[in-house]
Amino acid sequence: MTKRYETVFILTPVLSVDQVKETVVNFKKFLKDSGAKLLHEEDWGLRKLAYPIQKKSTGFYYLFEYEVEGEAIGKIEISLKRDEKVMRFLTVSLDKHAIAFVESRKQRSKKENQVSVEQ
Repeated sequence: MTKRYETVFILTPVLSVDQVKETVVNFKKFLKDSGAKLLHEEDWGLRKLAYPIQKKSTGFYYLFEYEVEGEAIGKIEISLKRDEKVMRFLTVSLDKHAIAFVESRKQRSKKENQVSVEQ
């Protein structure tokens, strides 16, 4: 049975913008090859970390929301652990309340983008 998941990962800040894009594209391809259906993605950009990781104080944040069989999560997380560009990641299974929150967050984001475009 497919479930809905969200994965947030932090890439090392020493990467160029092109390397970040390449890493994201590779991870997206890996998700699709694992049978995942990509529902949403967000680039949160370069942000300050709450605490240093690998002696770095910033990182590139990225979020993927997808549906996949539960067995595939292990393979996905192993690929993230093996990638030296990924400093940290977190995968969360979304229940019905989290899904409702995610949908409302997307709606708010769309409205904010529309307002900023109109101004």
